Amino acid sequence: MKKIHNKIQDIFELSETLKKHKLNGQKTVLCHGVFDLLHIGHIKYFEEAKASGDILIVTITPDKYVNKGPHRPAFSETLRAEAIASLDCVDFVAINQWPTAIETIKTLNVDIYAKGPDYKDPNNDITGNISKEEDAVKSIGGKIIFTDDIVFSSSNLINKYISIYDPKIKDYLNEISNKFSIETINSYLENSKSLNVLVIGETIIDEYQYGELMGKTSKEPILATKATTSEKFAGGVIAVANHVADFSNKVTLVSTLGSYNTQEKFITSNLKPNINSKFIYKENSPTIVKRRFLEAQLIQKLFEVYEMNDEELTNSQDTQLCSLLEEIVPSQDLVIVVDYGHGMLTSNAINILNNKSKYLAVNTQANAGNRGINPISRYKKVNYTSFASHEIAIEARKRSGDIKELIKHISSQLSCELITVTRGKDGSISYNDKEGFNESPALSNQVIDRMGAGDSVLAITALCAAQKAPLEILSFIGNVAGAQAVATLGHSKSISKENLIKHINSLLK
Repeated sequence: MKKIHNKIQDIFELSETLKKHKLNGQKTVLCHGVFDLLHIGHIKYFEEAKASGDILIVTITPDKYVNKGPHRPAFSETLRAEAIASLDCVDFVAINQWPTAIETIKTLNVDIYAKGPDYKDPNNDITGNISKEEDAVKSIGGKIIFTDDIVFSSSNLINKYISIYDPKIKDYLNEISNKFSIETINSYLENSKSLNVLVIGETIIDEYQYGELMGKTSKEPILATKATTSEKFAGGVIAVANHVADFSNKVTLVSTLGSYNTQEKFITSNLKPNINSKFIYKENSPTIVKRRFLEAQLIQKLFEVYEMNDEELTNSQDTQLCSLLEEIVPSQDLVIVVDYGHGMLTSNAINILNNKSKYLAVNTQANAGNRGINPISRYKKVNYTSFASHEIAIEARKRSGDIKELIKHISSQLSCELITVTRGKDGSISYNDKEGFNESPALSNQVIDRMGAGDSVLAITALCAAQKAPLEILSFIGNVAGAQAVATLGHSKSISKENLIKHINSLLK
């Protein structure tokens, strides 16, 4: 038996190794996957694949491309490779360098690409990659085969025996799984593609300036840092539109940019291609920049600086915005308003949104630039609203109190049919008159950055709300989206339908 570490090779090194075996007339077979928790189903799959050729190669998805949620993989790529290499039926193992096996197949020039029986039905492939991988192996003269032996689920085994969640969350996930099928839950995400969605709000550039903390200055009571690197993200309503655009085929964006320092090239280059953007250039204003200064090692925010003009639009620009809304709003199935309170959304614009929207979802954010002056009560006919817990306290004008009573008070005041309140580590609570309250626990196990998490929850739950999803499903999906958002630095990537569905599947199997 080969020593385990002799079996594990770099992809390109392995490509050269396989050439020698092919010159000797040996047929090469490739299996590819995550293999997070090696089990008997995998072993039988490998053995059956090996029987179709001479040399069995197994490539594994690297950690950075495992998209089953922030809690996965349970085992690192190195451990997964070593476990598979310990099997006698496996000749070589490599950690893949790409998200899928398409490039791997071509690089290794294999004769056979073997997949398990659960991939025979193309309708089960939410990624659409199996057909592309089949094309790749056929392009080099090979073929794809499907094995027939027993199937187990690594996700199911991990959830059952080595779950990272405490018993209360495990009970919650079991309750959701027993009450709703995975197909039913995911149907609200799949069916979002047919919705015409308008997203409206301010464009914000989120800049992160990193530095090494040096300590207190000698002459003044302030901290000194040494600048290291910086990066910027397309945030504000741009982030929300990008979240929505991976689910809906047709998204319209209405936003403001500055009349100077517009950063329009950066913004448009960071918009997904199915977003139709319409910008108003706010007079005497830059495009809003929120510049955050962070300690580089811990990614700890120190302070932030706003670069903006938060005056309301001029009368002529208000007229321009209202004309756009009069034209666009009536044809939209869903209107999502992300009101950051920086002067874009005037009373005239809000009246149009109130009166012309088929389904209106709104978040009025409370931030350092508008605290106390950006209430949801400006919107009189809201179908769905989402708050952070501190925002509902501001809205109710109460520092403390029973959160359910506060929610019912706001619901009655606004005649709002559905409210969600996000509560950080305590999860979320949602309410409507028909179903009452639903409390859902937080599903995050990795918190990198909380910025934009509420926006991601609003974007995804609004799509569900417009389809009248049951409260339990809406809340569950929202918390899964929130878990993905807080595991992401800034707006470095948006919520994708494929990753969200895979995350949901991995939690409920």
